[in-house]
Amino acid sequence: MASVFKRGDRYLAGFYDHNGKHITRSTRTSDKSAAKRIAAKWENDAALRRERCIDPRQESLSTEGRRTVEAHLADYKAKLEAGGSGERHVSRTVEMIRSIAAKGEFETATDILADGVNHFAAELKTKGRSARTIQSYLTAIKGFTGWLVSNGKLPSDPLATVKKPNPETDRRLERRMLRHDEWHWLRDVTAAAEDRFGMSGAERVLLYETAIQTGLRSNELRSLTRGRLYFTSDKPYITCKAGSTKNRKEARQYILSDLADRLRAHIATKAPKSTVFSLPADYEMAEMLRTDLDDARKAWLNEVRRDPEELANREQSDFLNAKNHEGESFDFHALRHTCGGWLAMSGAHPKSIQSVMRHSSIVLTMDTYGHLIPGQEAETVARFSDQMGNDQPNVMRATGTMDEMAGGSDKPSEKRSGRRSEFSAARCMSGATPCDEDDSVEDSDGSCNSLPFAELGNVVRLGATKNQNGTAGIRTQNQRIMSQALAS
Repeated sequence: MASVFKRGDRYLAGFYDHNGKHITRSTRTSDKSAAKRIAAKWENDAALRRERCIDPRQESLSTEGRRTVEAHLADYKAKLEAGGSGERHVSRTVEMIRSIAAKGEFETATDILADGVNHFAAELKTKGRSARTIQSYLTAIKGFTGWLVSNGKLPSDPLATVKKPNPETDRRLERRMLRHDEWHWLRDVTAAAEDRFGMSGAERVLLYETAIQTGLRSNELRSLTRGRLYFTSDKPYITCKAGSTKNRKEARQYILSDLADRLRAHIATKAPKSTVFSLPADYEMAEMLRTDLDDARKAWLNEVRRDPEELANREQSDFLNAKNHEGESFDFHALRHTCGGWLAMSGAHPKSIQSVMRHSSIVLTMDTYGHLIPGQEAETVARFSDQMGNDQPNVMRATGTMDEMAGGSDKPSEKRSGRRSEFSAARCMSGATPCDEDDSVEDSDGSCNSLPFAELGNVVRLGATKNQNGTAGIRTQNQRIMSQALAS
């Protein structure tokens, strides 16, 4: 039987739960008769649970569902922080969830409904907010409800049917990268400029150049300390600790030696734990860069001030403009975009670009910078010539074989002969020496067993061995392997 006893001004109840464990719980009342009724109710519920008339899991879901959204948010925030999410990301996520809950009047977890969230997203769209912004809000609230389900606080996800918009269909901010000649003007003009936003012109140039060479983001650059710069090797590099990077992984970004020398001089008087750059507030970073960009454009225009025609041409140009005629804008993050763009234009391998940019997948790298990789489309299409039987001498350059066809003849047989001539005159492998005599291998009967040439795409016979009839035994291989060998 349940018992009640008084402690202070409240009655406590003692009873055994469905697992046989003795429980003592406050009835939160000073009325003894009311306390007895409450204790009897708890004891009866325990008996029903023992007989499986009440499912403890369903009861737990009911209890958690009645908890306030704010109470669950405190637990969810702790989960994000324990998972290594940055302080800024955690606070932004929690605030977005609170905004949706307030608008939808979600007091408890069970109040969260898809209709309320969809109305919130529709209102954001009406206000002109971008698809990326709406996506961020929906990602935050859907992550929250998914966590509620996986932790046994809701029986099912109420937002399973809520669809996030595709930000690629409605991009409000398209960034542009710096051209190489634009960088020269920005660098030279900024270096001679006055102090701005608490930074000298020389320090701002170092900051911009470091951002371009490493692709580090604004917050990552802000976290750099002197102890994170390594200049002792012949390949200097900068490291960024995992807690400061977007993907929560430590980054090692290599830089050029001349930048390393200037950074070494810049930090010479700083303590090991001092930050490398004296950066302004986060929201001022873009303004600082755009002001320097504007000064560089003014200097570029002043260069031809005495030539009205050239001045008119330059004034209509996008050169050093913060926004070009295609609507692409330049902010501080655009320096990171410049890093990837310049790597692609230099012909760097896409996987190398992915590594430097620290992209999660090669798809993201190719979608962003693939159009800047030089010559890929033309060389790829040129490969059709061999398969289609077209005789175009310039195709050989595209497929990585000979630079020219020997003899200039249109006859396939003469082309084959010319190809043999070029192959015999091709450069030797490393370590080989030329000789004056024919290096064909003679059989015992004095005949030569030489390697035949065939049209690209045909099957050739390699690895010949002599059979009883004096003819070559064969194993087949695709001629494309041969063309690759000729190109090496």
